[in-house]
Amino acid sequence: MKTEDRVFIAGAGPVGLVAAADLVRRRIPVTVFEASRRLSEESRASTFHPPTLDILDDLGVATDLIAEGLIAPRFQYRSKQDGVIAAFDFSAIADITRHPYRLQAEQFKLTRIIHAKLERDPNFQITFDRRVSGVQQSADSVSVQLMSADGMTEERCGRWLIGADGARSDVRGGLGIEFNGFTWPERFLVVSTTFDFYSAVPGLDSVSYVADPQQWHFILEIPGQWRVMFPIASDVSDQAATDPAFARNCLATVAPNAGHGDITHITLYRVHQRVAEVFRLGRVFLAGDAAHINNPLGGMGMNGGIHDAANLTDRLARVWHGECPDPELDRYDLQRRLITLEYVQKHTIQNKRNLEARDPDDRDRFRSEMRSILSDAQKTHDYLERVSMIASLRRAAELG
Repeated sequence: MKTEDRVFIAGAGPVGLVAAADLVRRRIPVTVFEASRRLSEESRASTFHPPTLDILDDLGVATDLIAEGLIAPRFQYRSKQDGVIAAFDFSAIADITRHPYRLQAEQFKLTRIIHAKLERDPNFQITFDRRVSGVQQSADSVSVQLMSADGMTEERCGRWLIGADGARSDVRGGLGIEFNGFTWPERFLVVSTTFDFYSAVPGLDSVSYVADPQQWHFILEIPGQWRVMFPIASDVSDQAATDPAFARNCLATVAPNAGHGDITHITLYRVHQRVAEVFRLGRVFLAGDAAHINNPLGGMGMNGGIHDAANLTDRLARVWHGECPDPELDRYDLQRRLITLEYVQKHTIQNKRNLEARDPDDRDRFRSEMRSILSDAQKTHDYLERVSMIASLRRAAELG
């Protein structure tokens, strides 16, 4: 079989298309294989952190995305008992980012913007209804087995493969790479509603984490509506949890009249904390959810995946053009896997524990920590570097 002089990418989500966009701008031919018949219309992730926006700006797509999103310059921690515990303003890190805010925009907006930018570029190809169902590789090529929804199969061979095909990655599974970690016992319920929470919750910011030992929740404004996330105990059935009446009762715990607002969408899903055993195996790389998954508190999943893509494509381009030897690619695995373990997993797990803490000492510790951070400008700056993921990118660079 002839080896195509291209990089293959499995998955046309945000991570796969960011990888494609960066490679194409570096004059590298790319083919993206997407299992669905069209780009996904699911909202899923909806937070873009400051350094992610900087990366997207370098790709020439940030301006269009910002125009379709909602700028969130502040975020806060609250409790049902105390109200606002701490509020942070991203303007404090305007000295180290071109975008000192979070952008709230559904991820499908980004994929459509990138696709529109790339679709006429001769170095870009995308093939829909083609799932990468198997992988084989040699010293200088990668063969992928492709399957359509109706069972038709074909095989193609390229130079490199990026597996950005999600948490159930066939690329990862086909290579036998372990996906170590655990699954949280509770599920997360996300209710989208047009209810005006600003009128009902005094002092609310568009990104608000609300601590409560019985039922914490997370409130996030996106254009035209709010997404509210609740933990759902294991003894509540999926059917009961997705019933609109149940969702309305959950919303009523946030604000008295919130349950009377229009509900536009209900999603229930299990939450995992898992990291692949390796991010590189020969000529194949894992990125995004194929490489790591975590709970959504802090908005680090998609952002971390986009950071994976930027780290990998920069190295891959230099190897492709003969500017660096192959071992340069090992630094992708070293940097991004360790950062996932050191920063993303640790931070998202601690976020959840802070919100659900039942022990009074744990709750007091969290409040004391927030007061201490806010009382000192340097501590505030350092904290915002961590939650915005700027610190994790700096740490990755330090790993060599």
